[in-house]
Amino acid sequence: MIFHKHSLHTLCVLIFTLSTILTVFSDSGTIGINYGRIADNLPPPQQVVQLLKEQGITKAKIFDADATVLSAFSGSGISITVAIPNEQLSAAASDQSYTDTWIQSNILPHHPNTLIESIAVGNEVFVDPGNTTEYLVPAMNNLYASLAKYDVASSIKISSPIALSALETSYPSSSGSFKPDLVEPVIRPMLQFLNKTSSFLMVNAYPFFAYTDNADTISLDYALFRDNSGNVDPNNGLVYKNLLDAQIDAVYAAMSKLGFENMIRIVVTETGWPSKGDEDEIGANEENAAAYNGNLMRRTVSGGGTPMRPDEPLDVFLFAIFNENQKPGPVSERNYGLFYPDMQRVYDVPLASGELNRSKIQVTASAEAKPPSGGGVGESWCVANENIGTAKLQEALDYACGQGRGDCRLIQPGATCHNLSSLVDRASYVFNSYYQRNERRSGTCDFGGTAYVVTQRPNFGGCE
Repeated sequence: MIFHKHSLHTLCVLIFTLSTILTVFSDSGTIGINYGRIADNLPPPQQVVQLLKEQGITKAKIFDADATVLSAFSGSGISITVAIPNEQLSAAASDQSYTDTWIQSNILPHHPNTLIESIAVGNEVFVDPGNTTEYLVPAMNNLYASLAKYDVASSIKISSPIALSALETSYPSSSGSFKPDLVEPVIRPMLQFLNKTSSFLMVNAYPFFAYTDNADTISLDYALFRDNSGNVDPNNGLVYKNLLDAQIDAVYAAMSKLGFENMIRIVVTETGWPSKGDEDEIGANEENAAAYNGNLMRRTVSGGGTPMRPDEPLDVFLFAIFNENQKPGPVSERNYGLFYPDMQRVYDVPLASGELNRSKIQVTASAEAKPPSGGGVGESWCVANENIGTAKLQEALDYACGQGRGDCRLIQPGATCHNLSSLVDRASYVFNSYYQRNERRSGTCDFGGTAYVVTQRPNFGGCE
């Protein structure tokens, strides 16, 4: 980012986790994390690698190709995205001998023991004050030629992270378009390159920025993946339940307008929410950061894409591992980390495939059913994720009513709540009943990524 992150219980959990791995997450997206190092107090890379492994993180992205860092990841099983910085693009664009040497020095000594999966060419080049835009595509071409020369082009992709400021229009999403002055000089050639090399477009997307700039018109719940009424795109009728999906689809729409519809997928290479900010940085606090990152991760592993690309799983890199005390700019820039430099958490949020999977529904023996809780201050409810897909949601509901020992009597034919006509309403009622019965404890509203917690009382189809 450039500134402007006891036995029955165990058995049930094990059964559900195994079924989750085999079904619910079979087509899920992936979660990686950015490892920024603009700080003077960070732990050594070997400790960072161990931290990521403990958290189940399988992908990481760095902002250079530091040999010490890459060596630390050797044999870890964690895939790495490296970068060639903006200040090197001019040299990389001018002569393939430069990129040959760069690949020889930075990639070949490490790969494949260190699983380098992609190279980010620059970062948000279009807003770089060094005016490096003209060098971007030539540098990408030379780097690809060098990878091919050393027979690693098939295993390492090349792309470049763009900021949403590259868009002329982003709302509504279907109207997304790139800035005209960027299209022919760089955007179209870059997309042609990505398509030709079967690569992807890297996008840095921060709903936090959009929210802080437009807090009077953008709902915080919409920005944080919480329950909300959603926004309907007037041009195509698609309903957006969160801001990140809308931002991603604006980029998809912009690519489609240039003739690249359904040809290049997007990987979100940076997204996050700061836990602290200046007084005018609305919404920058630990509670919102935990909500954004936690809900994003659940949304990602639950599978499915955006409204415009529903079958394209979402791959994201959280920003970032650590708070970085030497970053310039507002307070928020130094407070995107999920961890302090001492590797203690800034706030409590489950991470990726390791802890996130362990935080799936914590099933215990059924207690006597009681109605969902009422609407006092500080309360919360559990609702079904309506974007998860019918098959997965039905599977989760079947589990909750069966092995999960949830009380589903009230939604059976002839019972009080049989009038709930939609699967989402029925699942929400059952999930919430279980959640409230277990005193809203952490892990009792997830159901394999098919449910999430909201702080505004939902309407369970009129059945309370």
